[in-house]
Amino acid sequence: MTALPLPLPATRAAATARLDHFLPRAGQAYAARRNEDLPGHPHVSGLAPYIRHRLLTEAEAIEATLRAHPQGADKFLAELWWRTYWKGWLERRPAIWSAYRQGLTEALNRVQAEAGLRAQWEAACTGQTGIDGFDHWAQELAATGYLHNHARMWFASIWIFTLRLPWELGADFFLRHLICGDPASNTLSWRWVGGLHTPGKTYAATPDNIARNTGGRFRPTGLARDCRPLPMQPHPAPRPVPQGDILHPDDPTALLLHEDDLAGDGFPHLPPETPLLFLTTTARRSPLAVNPLVTAFVDEGVADTAIRRGQPDAPRFTEAGLDALGDQLAAQGIRQLATPYAPIGPTAAALQRLAPLLADRGIRLARLLRDHDAQSWPHATHGFFRFREAVMP
Repeated sequence: MTALPLPLPATRAAATARLDHFLPRAGQAYAARRNEDLPGHPHVSGLAPYIRHRLLTEAEAIEATLRAHPQGADKFLAELWWRTYWKGWLERRPAIWSAYRQGLTEALNRVQAEAGLRAQWEAACTGQTGIDGFDHWAQELAATGYLHNHARMWFASIWIFTLRLPWELGADFFLRHLICGDPASNTLSWRWVGGLHTPGKTYAATPDNIARNTGGRFRPTGLARDCRPLPMQPHPAPRPVPQGDILHPDDPTALLLHEDDLAGDGFPHLPPETPLLFLTTTARRSPLAVNPLVTAFVDEGVADTAIRRGQPDAPRFTEAGLDALGDQLAAQGIRQLATPYAPIGPTAAALQRLAPLLADRGIRLARLLRDHDAQSWPHATHGFFRFREAVMP
Protein backbone atom coordinates (compact mmCIF):
# COMPACT_ATOMS: atom_id res chain seq x y z
CA MET A 1 0.00 0.00 0.00
CA THR A 2 1.21 3.49 -0.77
CA ALA A 3 2.05 5.99 1.93
CA LEU A 4 -0.70 8.10 3.45
CA PRO A 5 -0.61 11.54 1.78
CA LEU A 6 -0.44 14.26 4.44
CA PRO A 7 -2.04 16.69 4.74
CA LEU A 8 -5.19 15.09 3.43
CA PRO A 9 -7.36 17.15 1.06
CA ALA A 10 -10.69 17.86 2.76
CA THR A 11 -13.08 17.09 -0.07
CA ARG A 12 -15.77 14.53 -0.69
CA ALA A 13 -13.97 13.46 -3.87
CA ALA A 14 -10.75 12.83 -1.93
CA ALA A 15 -12.68 10.83 0.67
CA THR A 16 -14.29 8.50 -1.86
CA ALA A 17 -11.02 8.15 -3.77
CA ARG A 18 -9.21 7.22 -0.56
CA LEU A 19 -11.89 4.64 0.23
CA ASP A 20 -11.67 3.13 -3.26
CA HIS A 21 -7.88 2.99 -3.00
CA PHE A 22 -7.99 1.25 0.35
CA LEU A 23 -10.83 -1.23 -0.16
CA PRO A 24 -8.78 -3.97 -1.90
CA ARG A 25 -6.63 -4.12 1.26
CA ALA A 26 -9.43 -3.84 3.82
CA GLY A 27 -9.52 -7.58 4.46
CA GLN A 28 -6.67 -9.85 5.52
CA ALA A 29 -3.97 -7.37 4.51
CA TYR A 30 -5.34 -4.81 6.94
CA ALA A 31 -5.86 -7.35 9.70
CA ALA A 32 -2.29 -8.60 9.40
CA ARG A 33 -0.49 -5.25 9.53
CA ARG A 34 -2.88 -2.64 10.95
CA ASN A 35 -0.94 -2.40 14.23
CA GLU A 36 2.33 -1.40 12.55
CA ASP A 37 3.30 2.25 12.94
CA LEU A 38 5.73 2.70 10.07
CA PRO A 39 6.93 5.78 8.14
CA GLY A 40 4.24 6.92 5.73
CA HIS A 41 1.58 4.81 7.50
CA PRO A 42 1.13 2.44 4.56
CA HIS A 43 -1.12 -0.08 6.34
CA VAL A 44 -4.03 2.10 7.49
CA SER A 45 -7.00 3.49 5.61
CA GLY A 46 -6.51 7.22 6.23
CA LEU A 47 -10.29 7.63 6.34
CA ALA A 48 -10.67 8.86 9.92
CA PRO A 49 -10.61 12.62 9.16
CA TYR A 50 -13.29 12.18 6.51
CA ILE A 51 -15.53 10.03 8.67
CA ARG A 52 -15.09 12.28 11.70
CA HIS A 53 -16.49 15.22 9.70
CA ARG A 54 -18.82 13.00 7.68
CA LEU A 55 -17.45 13.98 4.33
CA LEU A 56 -17.75 10.20 4.18
CA THR A 57 -20.30 8.58 6.48
CA GLU A 58 -19.77 5.47 8.57
CA ALA A 59 -22.66 3.79 6.77
CA GLU A 60 -21.06 4.41 3.38
CA ALA A 61 -17.71 3.00 4.49
CA ILE A 62 -19.32 -0.07 6.07
CA GLU A 63 -21.50 -0.80 3.04
CA ALA A 64 -18.59 -0.40 0.61
CA THR A 65 -16.39 -2.68 2.72
CA LEU A 66 -19.04 -5.39 2.85
CA ARG A 67 -19.49 -5.20 -0.93
CA ALA A 68 -15.76 -5.59 -1.47
CA HIS A 69 -15.29 -8.18 1.28
CA PRO A 70 -18.44 -10.14 2.16
CA GLN A 71 -16.14 -12.12 4.45
CA GLY A 72 -12.74 -11.44 6.00
CA ALA A 73 -12.89 -7.71 6.76
CA ASP A 74 -14.04 -7.97 10.37
CA LYS A 75 -11.02 -6.11 11.77
CA PHE A 76 -11.58 -3.07 9.60
CA LEU A 77 -15.33 -3.15 10.10
CA ALA A 78 -14.77 -3.27 13.85
CA GLU A 79 -12.61 -0.14 13.61
CA LEU A 80 -15.45 1.64 11.85
CA TRP A 81 -17.96 0.49 14.46
CA TRP A 82 -15.73 1.56 17.37
CA ARG A 83 -16.34 5.20 16.43
CA THR A 84 -20.10 4.66 16.43
CA TYR A 85 -19.89 2.82 19.76
CA TRP A 86 -17.95 5.62 21.43
CA LYS A 87 -20.43 8.21 20.17
CA GLY A 88 -23.45 6.21 21.30
CA TRP A 89 -21.93 5.43 24.70
CA LEU A 90 -21.10 9.08 25.43
CA GLU A 91 -24.40 10.33 24.01
CA ARG A 92 -26.17 8.38 26.73
CA ARG A 93 -23.78 9.61 29.44
CA PRO A 94 -23.12 13.31 28.77
CA ALA A 95 -21.91 13.82 32.34
CA ILE A 96 -18.67 12.06 31.33
CA TRP A 97 -17.93 14.85 28.83
CA SER A 98 -18.81 17.52 31.38
CA ALA A 99 -16.51 15.89 33.93
CA TYR A 100 -13.67 15.81 31.39
CA ARG A 101 -14.11 19.50 30.63
CA GLN A 102 -14.17 20.34 34.33
CA GLY A 103 -11.10 18.16 34.94
CA LEU A 104 -9.31 19.88 32.07
CA THR A 105 -10.05 23.32 33.51
CA GLU A 106 -8.68 22.23 36.88
CA ALA A 107 -5.58 20.70 35.27
CA LEU A 108 -4.88 23.85 33.24
CA ASN A 109 -5.21 25.91 36.41
CA ARG A 110 -2.63 23.64 38.03
CA VAL A 111 -0.34 24.12 35.04
CA GLN A 112 -0.47 27.86 35.63
CA ALA A 113 0.13 27.55 39.37
CA GLU A 114 2.72 24.74 39.54
CA ALA A 115 6.00 25.41 37.75
CA GLY A 116 7.10 21.78 37.90
CA LEU A 117 3.90 20.49 36.35
CA ARG A 118 4.03 23.21 33.71
CA ALA A 119 7.58 22.22 32.73
CA GLN A 120 6.62 18.52 32.49
CA TRP A 121 3.52 19.30 30.46
CA GLU A 122 5.40 21.57 28.07
CA ALA A 123 8.12 18.95 27.59
CA ALA A 124 5.50 16.31 26.79
CA CYS A 125 3.62 18.54 24.35
CA THR A 126 6.77 19.61 22.50
CA GLY A 127 8.42 16.19 22.47
CA GLN A 128 11.31 16.95 24.79
CA THR A 129 10.91 14.29 27.48
CA GLY A 130 13.82 12.14 26.35
CA ILE A 131 11.51 9.12 25.98
CA ASP A 132 12.24 7.25 22.77
CA GLY A 133 9.22 7.19 20.49
CA PHE A 134 7.07 9.42 22.66
CA ASP A 135 8.92 12.57 21.64
CA HIS A 136 8.67 11.60 17.97
CA TRP A 137 4.90 11.05 18.24
CA ALA A 138 4.33 14.39 19.98
CA GLN A 139 6.17 16.20 17.20
CA GLU A 140 4.58 14.12 14.43
CA LEU A 141 1.11 14.90 15.72
CA ALA A 142 1.74 18.64 15.93
CA ALA A 143 3.34 18.70 12.47
CA THR A 144 0.83 16.53 10.58
CA GLY A 145 -2.43 16.43 12.54
CA TYR A 146 -2.23 12.64 12.45
CA LEU A 147 -1.00 9.81 14.64
CA HIS A 148 -1.31 6.07 14.09
CA ASN A 149 -3.92 4.52 16.37
CA HIS A 150 -1.40 2.20 18.03
CA ALA A 151 0.92 5.14 18.66
CA ARG A 152 -1.99 6.98 20.27
CA MET A 153 -2.39 4.13 22.74
CA TRP A 154 1.31 4.00 23.56
CA PHE A 155 1.43 7.78 23.89
CA ALA A 156 -1.56 7.91 26.24
CA SER A 157 -0.18 5.09 28.38
CA ILE A 158 3.21 6.79 28.73
CA TRP A 159 1.56 10.15 29.44
CA ILE A 160 -0.60 8.70 32.22
CA PHE A 161 1.59 6.06 33.85
CA THR A 162 5.21 7.05 33.14
CA LEU A 163 4.99 10.85 33.08
CA ARG A 164 2.15 10.87 35.62
CA LEU A 165 0.49 13.83 33.95
CA PRO A 166 -3.26 14.47 34.25
CA TRP A 167 -5.00 12.44 31.57
CA GLU A 168 -7.26 15.37 30.70
CA LEU A 169 -4.23 17.37 29.54
CA GLY A 170 -3.24 14.53 27.23
CA ALA A 171 -6.75 14.17 25.84
CA ASP A 172 -6.79 17.91 25.19
CA PHE A 173 -3.40 17.71 23.44
CA PHE A 174 -4.88 15.15 21.06
CA LEU A 175 -8.17 16.97 20.55
CA ARG A 176 -6.53 20.24 19.55
CA HIS A 177 -4.03 18.61 17.17
CA LEU A 178 -5.78 15.59 15.62
CA ILE A 179 -7.59 16.42 12.40
CA CYS A 180 -9.84 13.46 13.18
CA GLY A 181 -10.17 14.54 16.82
CA ASP A 182 -13.62 13.50 18.01
CA PRO A 183 -14.97 14.30 21.51
CA ALA A 184 -16.38 10.82 22.11
CA SER A 185 -13.61 8.67 20.60
CA ASN A 186 -10.85 10.80 22.08
CA THR A 187 -12.24 11.23 25.59
CA LEU A 188 -13.34 7.64 26.04
CA SER A 189 -10.15 6.18 24.53
CA TRP A 190 -8.03 8.14 27.02
CA ARG A 191 -10.33 7.01 29.83
CA TRP A 192 -9.99 3.42 28.63
CA VAL A 193 -6.18 3.57 28.70
CA GLY A 194 -6.28 4.94 32.25
CA GLY A 195 -8.72 2.32 33.51
CA LEU A 196 -11.70 4.67 33.76
CA HIS A 197 -13.88 3.09 31.06
CA THR A 198 -13.61 -0.64 31.68
CA PRO A 199 -13.22 -0.93 35.48
CA GLY A 200 -9.92 -2.52 36.45
CA LYS A 201 -8.54 -2.62 32.89
CA THR A 202 -5.69 -0.36 31.74
CA TYR A 203 -3.39 -0.30 28.72
CA ALA A 204 0.32 -0.64 29.43
CA ALA A 205 2.81 0.41 26.75
CA THR A 206 5.81 -1.93 26.69
CA PRO A 207 9.22 -1.56 24.99
CA ASP A 208 8.87 -4.91 23.19
CA ASN A 209 5.45 -4.11 21.75
CA ILE A 210 6.60 -0.68 20.61
CA ALA A 211 9.78 -2.04 19.02
CA ARG A 212 7.93 -4.88 17.28
CA ASN A 213 5.27 -2.62 15.78
CA THR A 214 7.54 0.25 14.75
CA GLY A 215 9.99 -1.87 12.79
CA GLY A 216 12.55 -1.44 15.56
CA ARG A 217 12.59 2.35 15.24
CA PHE A 218 11.79 2.86 18.91
CA ARG A 219 12.45 0.93 22.12
CA PRO A 220 11.90 3.26 25.07
CA THR A 221 13.42 2.53 28.45
CA GLY A 222 12.14 3.35 31.89
CA LEU A 223 8.46 2.90 31.11
CA ALA A 224 6.17 2.43 34.09
CA ARG A 225 5.39 -1.13 35.06
CA ASP A 226 2.84 -0.10 37.65
CA CYS A 227 -0.19 0.74 35.54
CA ARG A 228 -2.93 0.47 38.09
CA PRO A 229 -6.22 2.14 37.17
CA LEU A 230 -6.75 5.79 37.97
CA PRO A 231 -9.28 6.55 40.73
CA MET A 232 -12.74 6.54 39.23
CA GLN A 233 -16.34 7.28 40.01
CA PRO A 234 -19.09 4.85 38.93
CA HIS A 235 -20.41 5.47 35.45
CA PRO A 236 -23.55 7.61 35.43
CA ALA A 237 -26.79 5.86 34.60
CA PRO A 238 -27.41 6.04 30.84
CA ARG A 239 -30.05 8.44 29.63
CA PRO A 240 -32.52 7.44 26.90
CA VAL A 241 -31.22 7.38 23.35
CA PRO A 242 -32.02 10.65 21.55
CA GLN A 243 -34.77 10.35 18.97
CA GLY A 244 -34.13 13.36 16.80
CA ASP A 245 -36.80 15.73 15.54
CA ILE A 246 -39.38 15.53 12.77
CA LEU A 247 -39.44 18.03 9.95
CA HIS A 248 -42.59 20.05 9.35
CA PRO A 249 -42.77 19.81 5.53
CA ASP A 250 -44.88 22.93 5.03
CA ASP A 251 -42.64 25.31 6.99
CA PRO A 252 -40.12 27.49 5.11
CA THR A 253 -36.88 25.67 5.89
CA ALA A 254 -33.14 26.24 5.75
CA LEU A 255 -30.37 23.68 6.28
CA LEU A 256 -27.55 24.23 8.76
CA LEU A 257 -24.54 21.97 8.25
CA HIS A 258 -21.70 21.77 10.74
CA GLU A 259 -18.30 20.14 11.15
CA ASP A 260 -19.79 17.01 12.73
CA ASP A 261 -21.74 16.27 9.55
CA LEU A 262 -20.72 17.81 6.23
CA ALA A 263 -22.28 15.10 4.06
CA GLY A 264 -25.27 17.32 3.39
CA ASP A 265 -27.43 14.43 2.20
CA GLY A 266 -29.43 11.59 3.66
CA PHE A 267 -32.42 13.80 4.46
CA PRO A 268 -34.91 13.14 1.64
CA HIS A 269 -37.39 15.84 2.69
CA LEU A 270 -34.83 18.57 2.03
CA PRO A 271 -34.48 19.40 -1.69
CA PRO A 272 -31.06 20.48 -3.01
CA GLU A 273 -32.20 24.10 -3.34
CA THR A 274 -32.90 24.38 0.41
CA PRO A 275 -31.03 27.51 1.62
CA LEU A 276 -27.74 26.46 3.17
CA LEU A 277 -25.77 27.79 6.14
CA PHE A 278 -22.75 26.51 8.07
CA LEU A 279 -21.78 26.50 11.73
CA THR A 280 -18.16 25.83 12.72
CA THR A 281 -16.96 25.31 16.28
CA THR A 282 -13.38 24.23 15.65
CA ALA A 283 -11.94 26.76 18.09
CA ARG A 284 -14.11 25.28 20.86
CA ARG A 285 -12.42 21.88 20.72
CA SER A 286 -9.96 23.14 23.34
CA PRO A 287 -9.50 26.10 25.69
CA LEU A 288 -6.07 26.41 24.06
CA ALA A 289 -5.16 27.21 20.46
CA VAL A 290 -6.29 24.54 18.00
CA ASN A 291 -3.76 23.33 15.43
CA PRO A 292 -4.13 25.34 12.19
CA LEU A 293 -4.18 22.04 10.28
CA VAL A 294 -7.45 21.16 12.00
CA THR A 295 -8.97 24.53 11.20
CA ALA A 296 -7.79 24.35 7.59
CA PHE A 297 -9.33 20.90 7.11
CA VAL A 298 -12.69 22.08 8.41
CA ASP A 299 -12.55 25.24 6.31
CA GLU A 300 -11.80 23.27 3.16
CA GLY A 301 -14.51 20.72 3.97
CA VAL A 302 -17.07 23.49 4.41
CA ALA A 303 -16.08 25.10 1.11
CA ASP A 304 -16.25 21.77 -0.70
CA THR A 305 -19.68 21.00 0.70
CA ALA A 306 -21.00 24.42 -0.29
CA ILE A 307 -19.76 23.92 -3.85
CA ARG A 308 -21.18 20.38 -4.05
CA ARG A 309 -24.59 21.64 -2.99
CA GLY A 310 -24.48 24.44 -5.57
CA GLN A 311 -24.34 27.23 -3.00
CA PRO A 312 -20.67 28.29 -2.92
CA ASP A 313 -21.48 31.55 -1.15
CA ALA A 314 -23.51 29.96 1.65
CA PRO A 315 -22.98 32.00 4.83
CA ARG A 316 -20.85 30.62 7.62
CA PHE A 317 -21.18 31.36 11.32
CA THR A 318 -19.21 30.59 14.46
CA GLU A 319 -20.58 30.32 17.97
CA ALA A 320 -19.99 34.05 18.43
CA GLY A 321 -22.41 34.75 15.57
CA LEU A 322 -25.48 32.80 16.68
CA ASP A 323 -27.60 35.93 17.07
CA ALA A 324 -26.63 37.07 13.58
CA LEU A 325 -27.54 33.64 12.25
CA GLY A 326 -31.00 33.91 13.79
CA ASP A 327 -31.48 37.43 12.47
CA GLN A 328 -30.60 36.38 8.93
CA LEU A 329 -33.04 33.47 8.99
CA ALA A 330 -35.82 35.65 10.35
CA ALA A 331 -35.20 38.26 7.65
CA GLN A 332 -35.55 35.52 5.01
CA GLY A 333 -38.86 34.32 6.44
CA ILE A 334 -37.43 30.96 7.55
CA ARG A 335 -39.56 29.18 10.15
CA GLN A 336 -37.62 25.92 10.49
CA LEU A 337 -33.89 25.28 10.61
CA ALA A 338 -32.96 21.68 9.89
CA THR A 339 -29.56 20.39 10.99
CA PRO A 340 -27.92 16.98 11.32
CA TYR A 341 -27.97 15.80 14.92
CA ALA A 342 -24.64 16.67 16.54
CA PRO A 343 -23.41 14.25 19.21
CA ILE A 344 -21.89 15.42 22.50
CA GLY A 345 -19.21 18.04 21.95
CA PRO A 346 -18.72 21.70 20.99
CA THR A 347 -21.18 21.65 18.08
CA ALA A 348 -23.95 20.11 20.18
CA ALA A 349 -23.32 22.75 22.84
CA ALA A 350 -23.56 25.54 20.26
CA LEU A 351 -26.82 24.12 18.89
CA GLN A 352 -28.17 23.95 22.43
CA ARG A 353 -27.50 27.66 22.78
CA LEU A 354 -28.90 28.38 19.33
CA ALA A 355 -32.30 26.73 19.89
CA PRO A 356 -33.77 29.36 22.27
CA LEU A 357 -32.35 32.21 20.18
CA LEU A 358 -34.22 30.82 17.19
CA ALA A 359 -37.38 30.23 19.22
CA ASP A 360 -37.39 33.91 20.20
CA ARG A 361 -37.59 34.67 16.47
CA GLY A 362 -40.33 32.15 15.76
CA ILE A 363 -37.96 29.61 14.21
CA ARG A 364 -37.90 25.93 15.12
CA LEU A 365 -34.61 23.98 15.28
CA ALA A 366 -35.03 20.44 13.95
CA ARG A 367 -32.13 18.09 14.77
CA LEU A 368 -32.23 15.22 12.28
CA LEU A 369 -30.81 11.90 13.47
CA ARG A 370 -29.30 9.67 10.81
CA ASP A 371 -30.59 6.09 10.56
CA HIS A 372 -27.10 4.72 11.25
CA ASP A 373 -27.00 6.45 14.63
CA ALA A 374 -30.64 5.82 15.52
CA GLN A 375 -30.26 2.09 14.88
CA SER A 376 -26.87 1.57 16.56
CA TRP A 377 -26.72 3.90 19.56
CA PRO A 378 -29.35 1.94 21.54
CA HIS A 379 -26.87 -0.96 21.66
CA ALA A 380 -24.06 1.12 23.25
CA THR A 381 -25.08 -0.02 26.72
CA HIS A 382 -22.00 -1.80 28.03
CA GLY A 383 -18.68 -2.78 26.43
CA PHE A 384 -17.79 -2.77 22.75
CA PHE A 385 -17.97 -6.53 22.34
CA ARG A 386 -21.61 -6.67 23.39
CA PHE A 387 -22.25 -3.76 21.03
CA ARG A 388 -20.44 -5.56 18.20
CA GLU A 389 -22.58 -8.66 18.61
CA ALA A 390 -25.65 -6.51 18.04
CA VAL A 391 -24.44 -4.50 15.05
CA MET A 392 -22.07 -6.99 13.36
CA PRO A 393 -24.05 -10.24 13.16
